[in-house]
Amino acid sequence: MIGIVDYGMGNLLSVKNALDYLGEDNVICSEPAALASVDKIILPGVGAFPDSMRNLHARGLVDALHEQVLVQRKPVLGICLGMQIMARLGFEQEETAGLGWFDADVVLMQPGDSHCKVPNVGWQEVSYRPGSPLFRQFPLRPDFYFVHSYHLRCADEADLTAWYTYGQLQVTAAIQRGHIFGTQFHPEKSSDFGRQLLINFLDYHG
Repeated sequence: MIGIVDYGMGNLLSVKNALDYLGEDNVICSEPAALASVDKIILPGVGAFPDSMRNLHARGLVDALHEQVLVQRKPVLGICLGMQIMARLGFEQEETAGLGWFDADVVLMQPGDSHCKVPNVGWQEVSYRPGSPLFRQFPLRPDFYFVHSYHLRCADEADLTAWYTYGQLQVTAAIQRGHIFGTQFHPEKSSDFGRQLLINFLDYHG
C-alpha cells in the first residue's frame, strides 16, 4: 500500500491517478496515523516552500514523517516541492527550515542566460548516475517534465543522482540517500519514462 501525503499542496490527484493506472493500491493520508499503515510514501507538492512546511506542521505530519521514514525506514519519494522540503533550508519568500533529510538548500534558479526563463516549464533531458534504482533500465538522457523556479543545491554530491543543464546552471533533477528518493520533475506527467520511474520506486526493496 502506497500512502500519498495530503498537506494541501498541489498535485495530489494526478499522483493518485498515475498509481491507479499502474494498478497499485494507494491511499491519501491527511492524518498522521494513516502513515503507519502504508508500506511506502509519496510526498507530492506544488507551491511555496514556507506554506508547505506550515501545513505539514499544522497537520501534525512532520513528526509522523520522521517516525515512518527515519525510524521505521519506509521508502519515500518526494516529487517537485515534495523533494525540495526534504532539504535543510528553503529560501523561497523567507528562510524556512525543511525536513532536514538532506544537507541541501533550496534557492532561486539563476541560469545566467537570458534565453533560459524562470520558472522553467517544459521537458528536459537528464543525466543520471549508473546504478540509481529509480533509473533502472533507462536509456541515456531520458526526458521528464519540469515546472519550477527554485532548485535544490546539495552539499554532498553523493546525494545527487540526476541533473540537467539550464544555461550555465546544473540543476538537480533527482536525489537519493538510502531509501529516501526525490525528483524535481513530475513523473506523473512525464509519459512513459515517468511511469517507468514510478514502477522502479514501487519495486524498490532496499
